This record gives sequence, C-alpha cells and structure tokens, in this order.
Amino acid sequence: MNRGFKILLGIVFLIFIVILGFSTAKADQITPEKVATAIDNVWVLVTAFLVFFMQAGFAMVEAGFTRAKNASNIVMKNLMDFAIGSVIFWLFGFAFMFGKDAGGFIGTSGFFLSDSFKHLGLSIPLTSFLIFQTVFAATAATIVSGAMAERTKFIAYCIYSAVISFIIYPVVGHWAWGGGWLSKLGFIDFAGSTVVHSVGGWSALIGAALLGPRIGKYTKDGKVNAIPGHSITLAALGTFILWFGWFGFNPGSTLSGMNDKIGDIAVNTNLAAAMGADLAMIYTWIKYKKPDVSMTLNGALAGLVAITAGCASVNTWGAAIIGGLAGILVVVAVEFIDKKLKIDDPVGAISVHGVCGAFGTLMVGLFATDGGLFYGGGIKQFLVQLAGVASTFVWTTITAFILFAIIKLTVGLRVSEEEEIEGLDVAEHGTAAYGDFVMKSQAVK
Repeated sequence: MNRGFKILLGIVFLIFIVILGFSTAKADQITPEKVATAIDNVWVLVTAFLVFFMQAGFAMVEAGFTRAKNASNIVMKNLMDFAIGSVIFWLFGFAFMFGKDAGGFIGTSGFFLSDSFKHLGLSIPLTSFLIFQTVFAATAATIVSGAMAERTKFIAYCIYSAVISFIIYPVVGHWAWGGGWLSKLGFIDFAGSTVVHSVGGWSALIGAALLGPRIGKYTKDGKVNAIPGHSITLAALGTFILWFGWFGFNPGSTLSGMNDKIGDIAVNTNLAAAMGADLAMIYTWIKYKKPDVSMTLNGALAGLVAITAGCASVNTWGAAIIGGLAGILVVVAVEFIDKKLKIDDPVGAISVHGVCGAFGTLMVGLFATDGGLFYGGGIKQFLVQLAGVASTFVWTTITAFILFAIIKLTVGLRVSEEEEIEGLDVAEHGTAAYGDFVMKSQAVK
C-alpha cells in the first residue's frame, strides 16, 4: 500500500470519527421535551398558514356574492386588511390582547413585541404564537368587508380595519384568552365563535346600518330587491377554501400537535359544516320550493362558525346538532336583517358570523360534555356563555358605532352615487377586475 493511499485513508477515517462524534453529541442533545416542542411549533405554524389562506376564501366569497364591477375593490380590501392589520397587531394589538392583565380588561405590556410574554406559559416560540394570533385578528377584520361591500370608501375601510386590529378585537380577545375577566369566569370559546366571528359580525352590523343600503336595494314602499352576485362559482370556491382553512382554525387552536383531541376537533368541525349545509339546503328547498345555492353555501359557513366555540368541548352528536341548527338559523337571520331591519348585507356576514357566532357560543353551555346543561352540569356554564356573548355585543357595537361615526364625519364612509353606479373598481382604483368590462372609450384610447 503506497504512502499516499495510507494518508488518504487516514484522512477519511479522521473525517468519519469527527462526523460520528458530532452526530453523537447532537443526539445527546435531543430530548423528548425538545421533540414535543418541535412538533408543537410545526403544528402551530402549519395551521396558521391554513388560517391565512382563509383570506383568499373570504375574498372569493365576497367577490362572488357581489357585482363584477366591484371585484377588484373586494380583492384589494381583503389584501389590505391583512397587510395593515398584521403591522397594527404586531405593534399594539398583541400587547393589548396578551400583555399582563390590568383589572381583567386589557393587557398593558409587550408593545412592539418588547416583552418575553413568559406569563403565557407558551410551549412554542413567541413568534409562532404571534403569527397564529395575527391571522385570527385578520379574520375578525375581514368579516366587515362583505357586509359593507359595493358602497364603502376604500380609505374608510383601511381606517376601520386598522382600528379593529388595534383595539376592538384585542380587548375581547384579552377578556377570553389573555387572562381577562371572562376567562376567570370559565368562559369557553375555544377558537373564537364570539371572540373572532361575533366581533367581526357585530362590527359589520353597525357599519352596514350607518352606511345605508346599496342604490336600488329597497323601493320607497320598503320592498326588497334582490341584487344577485356575479359569480356563484367564485362564492363556492371561497366556501371550500374557508372550509379547508377551518381545519387549521379549530384544531390549530390546541397550540399542540401532541394533543389527542385534534382529531376529535377536526371531525366536529367537519360535521357541523356538513350539517349546516344539509339543513340550509333542506330548509330552503321546503321554503322556496327549490334548494337555494347561496343559502346552502352560507349554511356550511354558519355551521363552521357555530362549532368554533365548542369544537373541543362537545361530542359528535353535539357538533352535528349545533351545525344543523346554525344552517337553519342563518337563513332566518338573513331574511330578518334584510326584510325587517332593512340592513343591506350583500354576503350575509352579519348572520353567518355575528348571529351564528353568538348562537354557537351559547350552545356550549348546553352541549359541553363537561359542565353543559344537557350533561348534568346545570345552568352555570350557559350563564357564563351568555355573559360573554352579551358583553362582546355591547363592547363591539358601542366601539364600532363610535368608530364609524367618526369616519363618517371626517373622511366619509360612503362613495358618491355616481361612483357607486360606475363601480368601485374604476372609481376607487382606476381598474377593472375583468378586461371585457373596460369602457369602450378607454379601449379606444
């Protein structure tokens, strides 16, 4: 064996020893606790990304249920409420929501993410928890977009999206999830039927009421004129995306991939959505003599919203009943808000998120297998749930009224009649979602 080959063999052997030693040292550092933390971290991040994708779902639902001349405006609003809300929530909202508790009302530490937030006892990195909570905050803000679609100034939308992420949503979040007074009472809202969806729904109620209906929605004698959306196909796509994203929304709220209940939560989520669609279809089939497509889509969303509070607290029977009842309730609520209250909500956001969010939260007090009235727990949990629903309604409607009233008196809340008729795509953004809709005069130029 020549000398060069011996040297080469020695070098290879030395490299092998170094690699083996390094690998052994690394292996010694791997503990069951670190593995569990890694699994939890990946789980939270993946589910956060699913919830983020729900922004696309909301955009498609809202665009589909409204007219083509406003589609670009819808897309722009769903983009910017997340972009603006992400920054505002990072700077202020997260601290108001999860900072150290002050009197059970609001967090007061950790602005600009300057605190370690050790009091939360997280098993995952703080930044992972932040991104998970950010996508939830964006959901609350984007709900308002659909109810106020087709006649709202874009600058007004940017302002109220920022304020919802800044203070309106975080305060309710602190009450329920950040160590505030509702959490101390034992309030159960696992993934946000009230904290997220009702906050968005009640804000939408006040915004749509102050904004007024779209031109031509109601006649002088109060008759309701239907204004069909331009694409049921887009609305259906958005519903499927939202349904898919909800498998991050609810199971992800365990904040742990090691939690044995994630499968139960996923099944409950799916059953509620399916039953919501089933009973909305059956109810409209009986009522209108034909199964209504848009109401069935909203029935699925209503079931998802309703089960979000109790997805970890009820069994499959409870989930199916809650989702099915929500599917009927959303149809009744849409008609009541439209025909009786004369509030124009193009996509049914108030009914889906506000009404069905409150309903689902209350149902936890009845169907929770641990403490629910139907399982021998008495009325206590239901009263706690009622306190959470009522206080959220009062806080949100009052703060939203102040917000929208200020906007209306300053920059203005509504576009002009001419702009509304022309469409917000051109009036607000100087573009059109569909090239075929570009005016002939523009095409000539």
